[in-house]
Amino acid sequence: MIEPTLLEYPCDFPIKILGHSQAGFAQAVLGVVRRHAPDFDGAAMEMKTSKRGKYLSVTCVIRATSREQLEGLYQELCDHPMVVMVL
Repeated sequence: MIEPTLLEYPCDFPIKILGHSQAGFAQAVLGVVRRHAPDFDGAAMEMKTSKRGKYLSVTCVIRATSREQLEGLYQELCDHPMVVMVL
């Protein structure tokens, strides 16, 4: 059974990825995002460090073209060892 979706594709879709502040985290996230959204501009990534500097959040607004694209992206990000949480 296919579940209905509230999104109409294509659309701009924000994804927030949280990980520990460490070298290479933003680049790793960018690599995963570009595998699923090749047209994503890395310069558009927004990064914010937590108050105590332990975590880094990266927000990417991609041009989503399908539910399958988003599911694949979320799955790969969630499976990545540097990623703590994906919203």
